[in-house]
Parts: sequence; structure tokens; C-alpha cells
Amino acid sequence: MTEEQWQAIILNDASYNDKFIYAVKTTGIFCKPSCKSRIPKIENVRVFQNAKQALSANFRPCKRCKPTGERLPDHDWVDQITQYIDNNYIETLTLANLADMCHGSPYHLHRTFKRIKGITPVEYVQQTRINKAIDHLIHTDKTIMDIALTVGMPNAPYFITLFKKKTGHTPADYRQIYSKKHAKEALHSGNKN
Repeated sequence: MTEEQWQAIILNDASYNDKFIYAVKTTGIFCKPSCKSRIPKIENVRVFQNAKQALSANFRPCKRCKPTGERLPDHDWVDQITQYIDNNYIETLTLANLADMCHGSPYHLHRTFKRIKGITPVEYVQQTRINKAIDHLIHTDKTIMDIALTVGMPNAPYFITLFKKKTGHTPADYRQIYSKKHAKEALHSGNKN
């Protein structure tokens, strides 16, 4: 990428729209230089001569600037957002920054995501974090605080409250119940031999 191309991206210069397309590695999305999306980190940007090259490199067109001239299907857009959440659940993921990252409005993102997934993006982020926490509770001996931090929830009391709301148990109780259940299963399978 040249300095001229980088300047076109950060200045949203429409006069470069027919000269190149840029893609952002962290989001998997490609845009026209004039796209009003958040300015990416320079190290995450790849430049292509056209949309066809970006598509061939497995990037998806931006829903905001429509660099292919066509609208990205809602299912593909939601898949893109879901994949981003799955890969970045540790980060602060609000509806506003998800919409910005995935090049749409918060309202449209919320409505479209809920229609396709049956839950809101924020609920999906919470469920992803809880599922990761369950995995850590079962397979590690990390403290509850360490698990909360590991899944992107630095506020341990909030983590415990959300975990109980989603699973019916506190994280400590969940770990204890799983350990007892696992011990019983191991005992039963040992008696069968």
C-alpha cells in the first residue's frame, strides 16, 4: 500500500474508488476508499486493484459502501458478524462498535441479527462468553476472576450474575456440580469393567 492510497482511505476520498479497493484483515470486509467506516489500523489493511481480487482472497463486500455494487445478503452479513464475535469475544463488544466494525447502523444490525439468529448481537456476545467460561470451568482450575477476565468480562460480580442468569448456577456451583457428575460417571464406568 502506498502512502497515497492510505491517505485516500483515511480521508474517504471518492476520487480513488475506481483505482483500488481495500480490505481489513480483522473484519474480513473490503471497501471503497470513500467508505465512511471506522479507519482501520494500517497493519490490518490489504489493497486490491478491484473487488474481484478481494473476493478471491476471501474478503466480503462492505454492507455500507457496497464495493461490488450489490447488497450483501443479510445471512452473509450476520455470519460475518457472528464470526467476528466468535474471534473477538474478549474485546469490548457493544452494539455500536459491532455495527461500526461490520459497516452498518446499530439499529439495522440489531434488527437483522435478531431476525436471523433469534437473539440480539449483545445476547450472542454474552452467550459466547458464558460458553467459553463453562469450558474453562470444566477443563481448567483457573479462579472465577481469571475466567471472567479470560472471557472478556473484567467485572467479576457482573460475570457471576450473568452466568447464574444464563445457566441457573453460579460459576463455582457449576464447577462443583460438573466435578461431582464427572466423578460419578467415572465411578460407574469403572464398575462396569
